[in-house]
Amino acid sequence: MKKYIITALFSLFAIASVSAQLKSDAQVSKLYQNYISIKDALASDNADKTSKAATEFIKTASAIDYKILSEGNVNTLKKDATAISNASDIAVQRETFFNLSDNMIALTKQFKISANPVFVQYCPMADGSWLSNEKKIINPYYGSSMLSCGSVKSEIK
Repeated sequence: MKKYIITALFSLFAIASVSAQLKSDAQVSKLYQNYISIKDALASDNADKTSKAATEFIKTASAIDYKILSEGNVNTLKKDATAISNASDIAVQRETFFNLSDNMIALTKQFKISANPVFVQYCPMADGSWLSNEKKIINPYYGSSMLSCGSVKSEIK
């Protein structure tokens, strides 16, 4: 009987642990989707849409539990997104996107954010990386002026 109780307790702890991991992955996955919206808006040269996407990113980041992602990391992400949201000039938004991308790339390596591979892409002209759901290059740093500039540097599974 004691053996069954111990086994049941271990099973409950394992289920709770898996449940907590899935919750954390889901929260970070939503943040990633907001990031992709920012990237897509930058690639389409739309400063207003970029600002709105960054505002959504901030809302999602504000809801993340500090047990999942440290307060310092959340604040860093929110700081970059706030700078993007507050800027009306797309060049300024793109400049801040460098930092946001570097931080999101690091985060993506820690959490399972997608069932599909996530691609780390790089533009040598901008000397900057970003994340994408697809291999096709759609450059957020130059938009329509150099939309396909760059290459896939790595894949996060």
